[in-house]
Amino acid sequence: MSTSALITSIADVEKSARERLPDYAWAYYSRTSADGQTYQDNLEAYRRYRLIPRNLRDVSIRDTSVTVLGTRLDIPVAIGPTAIHRFAHPDAELATAKGAAAMNTGMVLGSFANHSIEEFAEAVPSGIHWFYMLFYKDRRHMKRQLDRAERAGYTAIFLTIDQSFQPFFVDKRIGPRPYPVPLRFPNIFDVEPPHAVGSTEYRDCLAAAVKEPATWEDVEWVRDNTRLPVVLKGVLSAEDARMAVERGVNGILVSNHGGREQDGVPATIDVLPDIIRAVGGKAEVYVDGGVRTGTDVLKALALGARCVFIGRPALWGLAHNGAEGVEQVLQILTDELSLAMARTGMFN
Repeated sequence: MSTSALITSIADVEKSARERLPDYAWAYYSRTSADGQTYQDNLEAYRRYRLIPRNLRDVSIRDTSVTVLGTRLDIPVAIGPTAIHRFAHPDAELATAKGAAAMNTGMVLGSFANHSIEEFAEAVPSGIHWFYMLFYKDRRHMKRQLDRAERAGYTAIFLTIDQSFQPFFVDKRIGPRPYPVPLRFPNIFDVEPPHAVGSTEYRDCLAAAVKEPATWEDVEWVRDNTRLPVVLKGVLSAEDARMAVERGVNGILVSNHGGREQDGVPATIDVLPDIIRAVGGKAEVYVDGGVRTGTDVLKALALGARCVFIGRPALWGLAHNGAEGVEQVLQILTDELSLAMARTGMFN
């Protein structure tokens, strides 16, 4: 499928990405945990929910904008943290950021990014930038990263709490191997190890640096050592949601890691209402996992999410046509959302 072929849906973008990506990249982006039950549940759960329209309303003007952590986004769809965009495009995260900025929405820069905190911010100064930080054994290293993010103009810190252990340490399907494209992770190491990314030696360096497992005490430390809002990604239980707000967390991203961590956990949309009730308005709540249409977005908003985050669809857009492909993915979701709003009687 060429970039000039008619693209009208996220499914079309996915098909184009599959045709363009090398097998190792497609396998990495598509990987699920175990049998992939949770990945499939994320998709199928949205199909179980139904919208009840309100008719005879003036929906000639519809507002899709939303405020997230004090920043106005034109659309309630942001790009979540995903690893190794370099597999999809030579410009990696910089191209993804340009696509997000073109739609005036936010993007979370992952720790497993090919570009540094500073490079990312400088390349797209008009963008809305958030940073996803790993937990490290060296608290001084964590403090340096938090300070770098603040100085570079990032407006939030995201912490993933559903990875007790990094997958490349425990998933036997991810064997040690160097990758055929140049990779570096400047947001993990102050000085890049002298080993090929993916090699056993490189993974040993990662294992020596990353704190596993993290605990609530680590979250509290981050909260106390940055002036930026803190968002916890990976919350699936009401109990964890309550513990998060008790510790001053500003946002909760309901997530099961796109079905890449523990298989057999609930679809995110199914637990979203429980998290909303548990938080009680004390923090913003977002959701990711399984969003493929603008109607999916509307369902998540109707159930109380402030906005949704996408992962794989953004990578598919990046593989399809770089920054323009990412923008196209976001535009498709926006157009579908706006139409769904009109047909269900929603105007904001």
